[in-house]
Amino acid sequence: MRVTKIDPPRVFHVGVEGSIAISDCARMHLEPDEQVTFVTEDGKEHDFARKSWGFYATPSVNGRLADQGFKTALVRNDAGRLYVMVVEAERLADFDEYVQRERLVVDEWLDERR
Repeated sequence: MRVTKIDPPRVFHVGVEGSIAISDCARMHLEPDEQVTFVTEDGKEHDFARKSWGFYATPSVNGRLADQGFKTALVRNDAGRLYVMVVEAERLADFDEYVQRERLVVDEWLDERR
């Protein structure tokens, strides 16, 4: 694995109103079968793994992510673009506000799928 820090970060604006500033801080260069783990302030973990054929963008949504306290949503915007969003279960109210403000639609909660 190789990490390239972007200093200063590249800042760009997104969202319906363009009011959300995102800071692009680093590039992660993974070889096949390497993984990085992202950790929240309270210790929840989200893994991202490289394979020879592409990436595992999430751990199992109805297993490890759910066990870590995450819910996983398939979300669509006004332009019909699809996103997989991993939501901290105790922050669903924040997520619902974000979905309303950004005019998004939750097509399905993937962790609830049978």
